[in-house]
Amino acid sequence: MGTKIRRRATTSTTRPSTRGQAVPTRRATTASRTLPTRSPLGSNTVSPASRETYALVTVVTGWKATVGAVNGPDALDYEIVDVFAPRAFAGNPLAVVHDADALSTAQCQALANEFHLSETSFLCAPTEPGADYRVRIFTPYAELPFAGHPSVGAAHTLVRAGRLAAGTLRQECGAGVLDVVVDDEGATLSGGTPTLEDGPAAEELARALGLDPADVTGVPVEVAGCGLPFAYLSVRPDAVDRAVPDPAALRALSVGEGVSVLSWDAATATATARVFAGDLAWGEDPATGSAALGTGVWLVETGLLPGDGTTAFTVRQGEAMGRPSLLRCTVTAAAGKATATTVRGTVVPIASGRIRVPQG
Repeated sequence: MGTKIRRRATTSTTRPSTRGQAVPTRRATTASRTLPTRSPLGSNTVSPASRETYALVTVVTGWKATVGAVNGPDALDYEIVDVFAPRAFAGNPLAVVHDADALSTAQCQALANEFHLSETSFLCAPTEPGADYRVRIFTPYAELPFAGHPSVGAAHTLVRAGRLAAGTLRQECGAGVLDVVVDDEGATLSGGTPTLEDGPAAEELARALGLDPADVTGVPVEVAGCGLPFAYLSVRPDAVDRAVPDPAALRALSVGEGVSVLSWDAATATATARVFAGDLAWGEDPATGSAALGTGVWLVETGLLPGDGTTAFTVRQGEAMGRPSLLRCTVTAAAGKATATTVRGTVVPIASGRIRVPQG
């Protein structure tokens, strides 16, 4: 592993240079939020010639304040990126906060609530051997051990910002150390160990989603995942957009983190999906990498994809929310069981700036 990236401390005569990059976002309901603009005193970055390790950077500086700017040592750089996005202002928006090592859990939670996107990624130095960086992932309500679009967006942002070199990165998170392969356009995430358990009856889950039992296709519901488990309900194509969850009915069922209601097109190996949280705390999601990973496990288990070898498939999501998303996936199987999964998506920069660190 290479040497840690360090930035030299700044003084009144050595101001940080501007990174000069626009950045990406997650949730349709926050598309109209007014976000801080990036400070002209943005941090220096180092573009490593070889593999480097992300490290905490402390910048001591005399700030030259400008009207309306958020400056000073009690502020952190952040970016907003659209993940799994075929274009800007699509996909799933994500906030990425740099140099978050010194933040407490309460401070991370307060910042995630301030951004109020479905997730915020906080980038830190690694603590596990072999990891290149560590990410803490927060919804506005709680910390998650793992999630797909925060992992893809965080890794690509680190590379685009010059903190790490493109290629295979080792991400440390609450679910362990996972591989993320980053290139200019996006990133490919490898899921954790596949898990599988029986789900509720398809007709019962359909009713909890406001659908008629006649809408289901007869494919069994399973709760599957590669880090976070989701229930998968196969329905007719015209039923996907008619799903309206009943919060009480959905909470009464065992659906893991949530439910993916989808139609499967075998000819194109494409799932058209909508994903809802089990407790509806974050409602509907425009693109869910962890659910896409679990989709591969479910497809193999139900015989919709081959039980041996590696197969590619696509998940389309978010169109009902006006945030079309494209998740390109693979699943590897042996003896009828999924053994590994990947999900790939593009990452589009949308905004950048600085945000105050909460007290405490």
